[in-house]
Amino acid sequence: MMAGKQNPEAGTLETLSEQECLRLIGAGGIGRVAFGGAPGPTVFPVNYRLLNGEVVFRIRQGGTMDESLRSGIEDVDVKIAFQIDHIDEVNHEGWSVLIQGPAHHVAENDIKAIVDSWAGDDRDHYIRITPQRVTGRRINRL
Repeated sequence: MMAGKQNPEAGTLETLSEQECLRLIGAGGIGRVAFGGAPGPTVFPVNYRLLNGEVVFRIRQGGTMDESLRSGIEDVDVKIAFQIDHIDEVNHEGWSVLIQGPAHHVAENDIKAIVDSWAGDDRDHYIRITPQRVTGRRINRL
């Protein structure tokens, strides 16, 4: 781009409030969780629901994510990140939300929401993320 010229495709970046972030992701859907796994930084897609302000998703008990999200010390949780975004490429608009907090292993009978899992029926273990930090950005077309 040449100096002094404006990019006609450029937009404005807006910081979202925590309340707006939670509203945007409230319907549930597919997001990504990130954490430090045994082989290094790890990211998995997950089906999630928002339940009482916490992110809930299903995993396979004994699987890679289950093992990585256990600290091995009672009452010490592993901190993870959850991210979801919505991009409208046609209109050059979108938003992204990031939630960081501890991952809690939860018994199925303690969860009142059903989280569908497109990754398979063997995902019968629930993880709940208690948000400690919620941030988000929206890009708006000029």
